[in-house]
Amino acid sequence: MVKASSARLYQRVSDDLARQIAAGEVEVGGRLPSERLLAQTYAVSRPTVREAIIALELDGLVEVRQGSGVYVTARAPRGGTSMEADIGPFELLEARRAIEGEACALAATRITEADLDALTALVAEMGWENGRDIARSENADRRFHMLIAQATQNSGIVASVELLWDARERSPQYKFMGDKAHAAGVIPRLDEHTLIVAALRQGDPEAARGAMRHHLTRVLDSLMQATEVHEVEQARERVAAQRRRYATGC
Repeated sequence: MVKASSARLYQRVSDDLARQIAAGEVEVGGRLPSERLLAQTYAVSRPTVREAIIALELDGLVEVRQGSGVYVTARAPRGGTSMEADIGPFELLEARRAIEGEACALAATRITEADLDALTALVAEMGWENGRDIARSENADRRFHMLIAQATQNSGIVASVELLWDARERSPQYKFMGDKAHAAGVIPRLDEHTLIVAALRQGDPEAARGAMRHHLTRVLDSLMQATEVHEVEQARERVAAQRRRYATGC
């Protein structure tokens, strides 16, 4: 089993897969192993494998074919060099869930009525822009989360949350995945943001932490679904399982 260290796991996985492709261990036109098998091979999570595949896509080495799998399209990256790695989309969301969850809990004890009114207005803005301009809706989403960080009255938390949002906007991996998510209909969810505001208005740190963590978990799940490959093996396994049940009469 190939072991990956804890530092930027997806890059280590993508680098090893790129090495195999360059060496001809996987031919151009050939299909990579399933996501499940790659996760087992590298002893990483499936989101990490997904990040690695996105990095390979950006380099032009593979193509994801929905309903089929991930296919090798070239031996070498476009332009001869790999795109510079940045923070992975899913590890970024994990970091946001941890930091913004605690920020929301602290904000619940310090937020003002003016802040709450501003958050409510931002939720309305997201709703207005969701069907018109997704970029503006996501800008309102960023301002919503930054306002909660500012409501903590803690400059360290504000700087940390701002750094994560800057990383999201800078990362080509996140942008590429975000484009796929938008094509699949993933947009800022008003109900989840409304629940966050309600918990903050109650002044309940536990409820506020839970609402923020639930929201960011849902974002992560939505992005996983939007970038799902639906590999052939998975479909075959389901068919085989059905046949076994029919054969045994269960």
